[in-house]
Amino acid sequence: MTIMAQTHTNLTRRELLQALGALGITAGLPITSTRAATGGEKRILVVVELSGANDGLNTLVPYTDDAYYRLRPNIGLRGDRLRKIDNRYGFNPGMLGFERLYKDGKMAIVHGCGYPQQPLSHFQSMAYWHTAVPNGGERFGWLGRVADAIDPQLTPNFLVNIDERQSLAVQSEHHVPVVFDEPERFARKGLLQSRPLLDNPNVTDGTNASRQYLDKVAASAREASQLVRAAWDNYKTPVDYGLRSLALNKVAAMINAGLSSRLFYVSFRHNAFDTHVQQNEQHGRLLSYASDAIAGFMKDMDRIGRANDVTLLVFSEFGRRVAENTSLGTDHGTANHMYVIGKPVRGGHYGESPSLTNLDADGNLKFTTDFRRVYASLIEGWLQHESKVLLGGDFNAFPLFG
Repeated sequence: MTIMAQTHTNLTRRELLQALGALGITAGLPITSTRAATGGEKRILVVVELSGANDGLNTLVPYTDDAYYRLRPNIGLRGDRLRKIDNRYGFNPGMLGFERLYKDGKMAIVHGCGYPQQPLSHFQSMAYWHTAVPNGGERFGWLGRVADAIDPQLTPNFLVNIDERQSLAVQSEHHVPVVFDEPERFARKGLLQSRPLLDNPNVTDGTNASRQYLDKVAASAREASQLVRAAWDNYKTPVDYGLRSLALNKVAAMINAGLSSRLFYVSFRHNAFDTHVQQNEQHGRLLSYASDAIAGFMKDMDRIGRANDVTLLVFSEFGRRVAENTSLGTDHGTANHMYVIGKPVRGGHYGESPSLTNLDADGNLKFTTDFRRVYASLIEGWLQHESKVLLGGDFNAFPLFG
């Protein structure tokens, strides 16, 4: 790192930040709070990724559709076991939290979400959802582009990704996302030879502008880690998030501390929802974790007085094939539900539910809603910014917010 700083004095800010990112230093300059923010400046969006392709048909079950049971004679969930929300659909038995959120009018269910020519590769499909550019090679994530658009003044720590590694969704041209997994360990992750730079509390004197900038960013990273750890240490809640919090309790801690962060990205990671074999028990358990954590988070937002300021999006990179496989699981499919949750949300069903009898040549659902319509709905209806340039088209936002 010292050699780079001495020999490349004309490095751009972006190049310097990328170099620091490789060392695990991902924080902006300087640290601020938004307790004085008003109006739209207080609005927060939390995105939850269910990695691995969640089976939408066994999440929200169309229990009155005979085709569902014909195609899933063994893994189809019977109506008397479901948490019914109306005369057509019922949530998986373990999803008490989702049932309550829907019945309280705090959940919008968007049906048939997908895009044309959808691949069945986790990597490809997730990249397209992360960038909102299907079958393209966009460098920046959709949430990163949103951050650049709604916060051109580059508010520090505006964009937060709580995970083991940075998601493409938060990759930004101008913002530098704060990325961490465990608050207690959010500190130095650099190699041994880089520790002197990370530990140096002072900005280097002299004419080397690149080294001075590196010192400033390293100092900011230390401050960010201290801020996150302090928010976590000072956060206490009686709310039960269930057995797996999905890092949403960490999001709650940062919101509770009044930090300047407005866009959060978390993931139920490691392809957990890739249920090819003996699906039902594992899938039900995963859905219970997700439902409990999300319901707990929304309850916590109400407890700290921020329920009116927070909206949460839940998605997965694709759904599963309609028919069960011979291993009592499901294989990679296409269209799926998306869920928009929060007190400001106009709850109900949106979009057209795909037919279970009019499938494509591979036995998959035909998508009925371009997933970017939901992104557009959040950008325009919640974050109050025009979406056409950000998404590369007019995607006819749903009226999810009153």
